[in-house]
Amino acid sequence: MASIDEDFPRGGSAKKASEPKPAKPRVEVDNLFETRKPETKKKKKANKQERDKTPQAGGLKLNTASNVDILHLKNLKVGTVMLGCVKEVSEFEVVLGLPNGLKGYLPISSICKAYNKILGKMLDGDGDLEDVVSPSHLLTPGLLVRCVVSSLEQSKEGFVILKVSIDPKEVNKELHSSSLKAGMTLGGCVESVEDHGFLIDIGVRGTKAFLPKETKKNGAKSFKRDLKVGQYVTVLLVEVQGGGRVVRLSLDPMAVAEAIAEIQHGWTLGSLVPGLLVQAHVKKVTAHGLVVTFLASYTGTVDFMHIDPGKASTYAIGDKVKARVLYVEPSSRLVGLSLRSHLLPPGGDVLDREPCERVGEVLHGCKMSAVHHHSGAVLELPDGAVAFVHKNQMKEPKEEFNLNRQLAQTEHTLRITGFSSLEQMYLATLRKSIVDAKFFSYLDISVGQLIEGTIQRLEQYGMHVKISDHVKGLVPRIHLADVVLSNPEKKFKEGMRVMCRVLSVDPANKKLVLTRKKALIESQLPVFTTYADARPGLVSHGFVVSIKDFGCIVRFCGDVKGLVPTMELTAEPIFNAKGLFYIGQVVKAKVLNCDAQAEKLLLSFRAVTQEDVHQVDVAKFTFEVGKKVKAVVLRKDLTGLQVSILPEKVPALLPTVHLSDHVTNCPLLWAGLQEGDTVSNAVCLSNSKQSITLTKKPLLMAALEAGAMVTAFSELKVGVTMLGWVKSIMPFGIFIDFPHGLCGLAPKAAISDKFITDTAGLFEVGQTVLAKVTNMDEEKHRFLVSLKLSDVSLAEGDAQYRLIQGQLERRTILDMMTSRDDSASMQQLASVALGDKLKMTVGETMEDGSVCLISDQLRDVTVSASKYHTTGVNTTPGRQITAVVLHVDPVTPQVHVSLLPKLTEKKKKLEEGSQHTATVQYVDEDFAIISLGSTGHLTMVSMTIHLNEVFRFDSEKLSVGQKLTVIVIEPKCEDLGGRSLVARQPSDALHGLGTFKCKDQYEIGQEVTAVIKAIKPLHVQLSLPGGGVGSVHVSQIQEAPAVGSSPTSSLKIGTEVKARFIGHHDVKGHNFLPISHANLITLPEFSLLPRKTEEDVDVQTWENIRKYTPGEEIRCYVSKYVPEQKYLEIAVSPKVYGRVELLAMTKKPREANYLKKLFRCGQCLMAKVVWVSINSQQLNLSLIGTHQLKQGTVTMGMVQETDPQNGLVLKLPFGNCGLASLTDLSDTYMDDPLQQYKVGQLVRCCILQGQKIRGKMIVSLRLSRTHGDEAPPIVDVDFDSTSELSEGQVVRGYVKDIGKGIFVRLSRSVIGRVLIQNATNYFVSDPEILTKHIPHNALVTAKVLHVDAQSDHVDLSLLPEDTGKSDVLPESLGLPLRLRGKDKEKYDKMSSKRKRSASESKQDGAKKKRPKKQKEDAMEEKTEETPPPAEDLDSGIDVFFREEEIRQAKKKGKSKPEAPRQRASLQVTSAFCWDAALSSLKPAVEVDKACESSAEEDDERSKPAKKSRREAEQERQEAERKLSRLEAELQDPTARPESPAQFERLLLSSPDSSVLWLQYMAFHLQATQIEQARAVAERALRTISFREEQEKLNVWVALLNLENMYGTEESLKKVFERAVQFCEPMLVYQQLADIYAKSGKVKEAESLYKNMVKRFRQQKTVWQSYGSFLLRQGQSDAANALLQRALQSLSSKEHVDLITRFARMEFQYGNSERATAMFEKVLSSYPKRTDLWSIFIDLTMKHGSQKDVRDLLDRVIHLSVSVKKVKFFFKRYLDYEKKHGTPESIQAVKQKALEYVESKGSGVCGV
Repeated sequence: MASIDEDFPRGGSAKKASEPKPAKPRVEVDNLFETRKPETKKKKKANKQERDKTPQAGGLKLNTASNVDILHLKNLKVGTVMLGCVKEVSEFEVVLGLPNGLKGYLPISSICKAYNKILGKMLDGDGDLEDVVSPSHLLTPGLLVRCVVSSLEQSKEGFVILKVSIDPKEVNKELHSSSLKAGMTLGGCVESVEDHGFLIDIGVRGTKAFLPKETKKNGAKSFKRDLKVGQYVTVLLVEVQGGGRVVRLSLDPMAVAEAIAEIQHGWTLGSLVPGLLVQAHVKKVTAHGLVVTFLASYTGTVDFMHIDPGKASTYAIGDKVKARVLYVEPSSRLVGLSLRSHLLPPGGDVLDREPCERVGEVLHGCKMSAVHHHSGAVLELPDGAVAFVHKNQMKEPKEEFNLNRQLAQTEHTLRITGFSSLEQMYLATLRKSIVDAKFFSYLDISVGQLIEGTIQRLEQYGMHVKISDHVKGLVPRIHLADVVLSNPEKKFKEGMRVMCRVLSVDPANKKLVLTRKKALIESQLPVFTTYADARPGLVSHGFVVSIKDFGCIVRFCGDVKGLVPTMELTAEPIFNAKGLFYIGQVVKAKVLNCDAQAEKLLLSFRAVTQEDVHQVDVAKFTFEVGKKVKAVVLRKDLTGLQVSILPEKVPALLPTVHLSDHVTNCPLLWAGLQEGDTVSNAVCLSNSKQSITLTKKPLLMAALEAGAMVTAFSELKVGVTMLGWVKSIMPFGIFIDFPHGLCGLAPKAAISDKFITDTAGLFEVGQTVLAKVTNMDEEKHRFLVSLKLSDVSLAEGDAQYRLIQGQLERRTILDMMTSRDDSASMQQLASVALGDKLKMTVGETMEDGSVCLISDQLRDVTVSASKYHTTGVNTTPGRQITAVVLHVDPVTPQVHVSLLPKLTEKKKKLEEGSQHTATVQYVDEDFAIISLGSTGHLTMVSMTIHLNEVFRFDSEKLSVGQKLTVIVIEPKCEDLGGRSLVARQPSDALHGLGTFKCKDQYEIGQEVTAVIKAIKPLHVQLSLPGGGVGSVHVSQIQEAPAVGSSPTSSLKIGTEVKARFIGHHDVKGHNFLPISHANLITLPEFSLLPRKTEEDVDVQTWENIRKYTPGEEIRCYVSKYVPEQKYLEIAVSPKVYGRVELLAMTKKPREANYLKKLFRCGQCLMAKVVWVSINSQQLNLSLIGTHQLKQGTVTMGMVQETDPQNGLVLKLPFGNCGLASLTDLSDTYMDDPLQQYKVGQLVRCCILQGQKIRGKMIVSLRLSRTHGDEAPPIVDVDFDSTSELSEGQVVRGYVKDIGKGIFVRLSRSVIGRVLIQNATNYFVSDPEILTKHIPHNALVTAKVLHVDAQSDHVDLSLLPEDTGKSDVLPESLGLPLRLRGKDKEKYDKMSSKRKRSASESKQDGAKKKRPKKQKEDAMEEKTEETPPPAEDLDSGIDVFFREEEIRQAKKKGKSKPEAPRQRASLQVTSAFCWDAALSSLKPAVEVDKACESSAEEDDERSKPAKKSRREAEQERQEAERKLSRLEAELQDPTARPESPAQFERLLLSSPDSSVLWLQYMAFHLQATQIEQARAVAERALRTISFREEQEKLNVWVALLNLENMYGTEESLKKVFERAVQFCEPMLVYQQLADIYAKSGKVKEAESLYKNMVKRFRQQKTVWQSYGSFLLRQGQSDAANALLQRALQSLSSKEHVDLITRFARMEFQYGNSERATAMFEKVLSSYPKRTDLWSIFIDLTMKHGSQKDVRDLLDRVIHLSVSVKKVKFFFKRYLDYEKKHGTPESIQAVKQKALEYVESKGSGVCGV
């Protein structure tokens, strides 16, 4: 540094080196908050004022505080250190009371680092649970702690959550080891327990603080205490050693409490901690507290809450006081202190606990003792205690803070919300919503109570429900419904309102457990909340919480639990209760015994009878919608009033929203009615399982009384208008409820005529509305409604009726409140009314310009006049003035008055029907007060003219000062207190539509002389005499202009004409824009028609669009053609327009290309009205002479689609659709008829059938139908029926389909069939050849062979000899020709010879036996030499197999055909089993090779041998016998096929036999031909008729088996998906499940069964199959659970059968004891079902012991059933004993039978 000073001298003379002077010892302080002044010489005689002057510039004190205020949550910042007091301690969190009533939350992870280590070890599993100390042992309620703000988070509800930390490392982070001094007090936590003391963590790095276990003073024990790790302590630094590295501490309470922070300790504002005791001097005294200085240089504030009551006035500037530091805010350097005596010595570090019993208490008659504008107010309670009310709690959340309103009240009603331990003061609220809240704390909720809440969120363990802002509950997952929900999020949504019953409530821990089980909520049985409630004999609903071997434990509300022993579960003994009951099941239990002191409860299930449950006290009540009843209020809740209908005393509900038609009156009426009040003239509205619902809505009651309401959905019709009320408001629309259980939806677009962006805020839930049905869904019983004012209209006088009813309700509310409240303020309010004039004295003027007034008559009530009502009035305080009452508010209570002189003038007489311009003087939600001009009269009107009127913005509502036009209906109305009844003009209710109204002087019918100014095609402009401009529409020029002419062309510019005024017309200006320039120009409209210009003619305005009817012919004028949408815009009159679609403009497609030339603007046309659109104010017109399509109508259509199967799909006029068949496209058929048509092409067509078929009309494009006589001759006739055809006639048609023949479409209604033999001269063995060479829709010529008119069958021929055309198949295919004529006769003769020789060969065969090999060789030679026989026309089987043999011979060449090999046949009945594995099957290829080689050897050996004549004869005979055997096999149906040829031959005769197809598949599988087997299955599915469903199913099952054994999972899945589409899905699922189970695929089978019970939950067989599968797998418990699910899914009538079947399966595969219990359960309910007894006996005989059988038979013979049935069981008993018993047992049975006969009398026959 020396070198730097030398190189860069700082100026000035150099100082001489001198010895440093010894510095005076002083204490270092933080100089940031004290200004250092330069040392200047001062005059000795400086007065006190000069010393106290503000420092000079640059000397501002950063720590100075001029204003005193409390600590607000909004001003808090992270890092602020505060003194706190422990209020509540829970397992994971500690609640701290902070200064000024704030509340902080301390997580247990923010206590200290040592405690966190213990918690971490426990979570990791390494620690011992004994080492973990509960937070309640570390922090006790009332303990003072020093904390720091760690976070300020915002919750989902919008509240700020203040989290703090007491970790010494955070609180004391500004302290260093060098700054530690003896005498300091710090907060710390126990870090470890040592042998002689404790290590304390004080948060100072590098410092070890030790607290000895014993501190000796004068040789004696003075202090000793056991501490735990993590425990918080406030300690005194006794000794500091090693520069602060080692510190010895003390816990002496007195020493700690009296330790004062001194200047020598070196405290700075950065290191200053709360809780320090300091000496302070009063610097300033204010109305809100004190400003003090302490530690010589620091400034702090003491707010009014931290000054002892009554001592605020005793402090003066300069006083010396002891104060405790409360908080230090580091950023603003603000320090708060307290002078409260309980925080100063001799007080310790533990304060008095919070008195919880008063929290939530509502107190009346509280007086305001002190008001602090920026903080709040202090109120004195009736018992003398004080409570602080924050300024935010003096108003509702959305209201503005108005302190004058509170000051004007002498007494207040408040609710105590808490207790601030630091201030030892109650915290309270004046918010009416909180004061009147039913559930403020958990103490307000009782066990067993029904309560409504809002769903907050769903968790895995349950559902959180918000009851109020301060109360929240939990519905455990098991209590969400009567059964356990797997997906509760599908049923419950956030924000949904739900009704619950309270199971338990723990106010201390703020825990509320609720249930949503329907049986518990709707239970009418007594509720057990304590053991004393459970009296013996009572029956109540409970739920099972545990199932033990000794019984079930049932829980009720609260902690009431009871035991149901095993013997009391059912009437019959059971061995496993878990099979009958489940956890959470709701049950009815009867109390057998109860020991309330020991809390022991004994219950029974089987003792519950129907008489116990039946409610005898409930009287019968005949419910009827609209019935008037009288009721008494039982209790009030959030939903409304719980009432009892008199005299029957039937419980009912009167919802709050149904108390009035006015939404604002409903809560006032609810508040006015009390328990015990009688409600008269209520009307029954609905009856549900929960209760009867009543209504008091006047409009709804009047509608029900008149009987004008729809009573069922079947009575609904589109256009019906009904009265209802808003049920719920959704973003997409509003649901409206109606009487008789009807509910409709008003979509967002149908809510208002105005543009609506959001449905919220337009209507209130429960608001009465008028709705019009606009759309209906008959299938789902749903309908849509409209709330638009243009769709619904009220009867005349309805608005006045609503006004009167609303005012009568307001008067009733005031009467109820004054009758119950005897206070002076309420009585004064009842003494004044609207319009009363009072002498008052002007008081204080408020900030908003309103004036407070004082009156002797209203001395206890706030009276005020708004700024508007004091305009131009001298409001000097103390001045006497006359005021007029505008509104009396009994809730506040407050009176609003006006000081305007024009309202205090003398009233003038009103005339009925007179019109006045009124001014709005006062408004509330439903009503407005108006003054009628200068008459001096005040009256009221409704804010809305219509029930459905909505306001998007506040500017659309009535406001003070707004002008209205009203008409006096009744000058003095008794129901309005003698005030006038007026009606608002509708135009005033429709403001804001954006149109300017014409203000000219013309009247309807007035005649004017004008000059034509301009001529347009659609209108003529006139110059009016006054310089204005008028308009004449084209329809108002000529009476009947000629069609095609233009009426405006007959006029000339400058011509003077006479015109009559007929109304106004709104037109758009040149700068019109929908939003920014939406104003329209209004022009007067005139008429030049002679019939309207004549004198003395009553001229009306233009016609309404509603006068037009469909089918009416009108004269109209062309406006313009819109090519984009392809429609013609038409002008009918000045305000009526229409449209003509393209297809309705002309009938000629050619003219459609020149529409602009065809229609000119202004051209006159004649059109017919198709339909009238009221919403769009337009007509749909037609120019083709008709307004609807009928049979024979010729019109134009547009091609929409070309369908090769059906034909041409056309779009027709008026929204219709048509279909033209291929035969209706032309009079001359042609190849590929659809090729010439394209989508969008216009064609001319004729309607053949007006009635739609599948939504389409039948049309024809034949010229003979569209052009009539002008059409060319018809080549192909359009046959309407088969009777028009004759045999031998040659016709043409299109090929429709090829299957078992060729089907030809001759016309749209006639289809002919061509047999295969009549289609071609070639023999076709494969139909695929025809399909390949004859395309679909091919044009063919055919000859009619036969016509059956009755069955509409037509047989055709395509043979060349019949049609004269070539064959349909080409010769190049090389197919053999069919045998016909002589060739066929020759073949028949040879067949007969073969039959005769066959019979002879049978006889010769017995005599002459030849070796088998020789016979086979001879047969082979015969086969080669025998020529092929001729075809048999009657049977194609022989021909087919002959051709098969020829083809095989060609393939083998010279080799001989192999001998037939014997195969193992497969016997199949309905299905078959694939038992053969692939490895065991012999490949067919090797067999074929072996046969071929043997055949070649035989061929070589036979070549050199020469046959004799005898051998040749023998071979011929053998061939004949072989042929005979072949024919016999063909005729024998039982013969088993052994080759593909044989299978094919049999399939030709039985193509629908699934057995044959399955045998064919098995044949291929035995040869390992998997793909061939698949192909056979696919052929079978295509061939078997669709009517043979079972046969097809058999093939599908076989294919599934095939894929399961030899395919892949993917192939099996594909086959399964296809099978489900073509067969009954449940059967396919069942078959695949069986396949999986039999093949051992358990997982796949179980997965499939799970899907089955979801998809077919209503099918009993599915549950049975799944249960059988589970039991076979040994999963007995799973099967029992499945049974419970099945019982919930199936109807009750199927339960008995299902349980019985499960019991049978339990006997077979599961537990016989459980099966016995299941039978016992069923038989206990149905003891007379002898069929069940028989099944039970059979199964017991098979699976049980002899003792069980005898016991069962002994029981069954004593049943109270018919004698015939008992006789049957006696016979069974006797037979059993004869088979398994002894002579003694047989005799015993006979003796029992004899006793039974004697007991029944002599008329009974013995066994």
